[in-house]
Amino acid sequence: MYSHSTKIRVRYAETDQMGYMYYGNYAQYYEVGRVEMLRSLGMTYKSMEESGIMLPVLELSSKFIKPARYDEELTVTTTLKKFPGVRIFFEYELFNEESELINAGSTTLVFVDMEKNKPTQPPEDFLERLKKHFE
Repeated sequence: MYSHSTKIRVRYAETDQMGYMYYGNYAQYYEVGRVEMLRSLGMTYKSMEESGIMLPVLELSSKFIKPARYDEELTVTTTLKKFPGVRIFFEYELFNEESELINAGSTTLVFVDMEKNKPTQPPEDFLERLKKHFE
């Protein structure tokens, strides 16, 4: 298992009239968590795409427990519980400044060969970086 946390502050433009973060913005926070997790492993979306592999989202789910509010600094914890194959499953937990769980979600992404436009195995260097966390 591998977990990584990053912090994001809720911006005014992301909120509705009540000062709550608009529900559609949670997916963007998941993406930030996912990108920063990959970066913590020494990988980037850019490097994967340059090597001919993209990672489109196949599934997304989100459970709203409490609202995120304007100007709160949220902690996004992103976790990989299963070693990836053609698909990779990310779980997310968002915590407010009081460390209360306010949102839980998940995404399934697919490694796709950009030239063939078909699912493929993850890059070998990515798997090597993850192995030690799953032994």
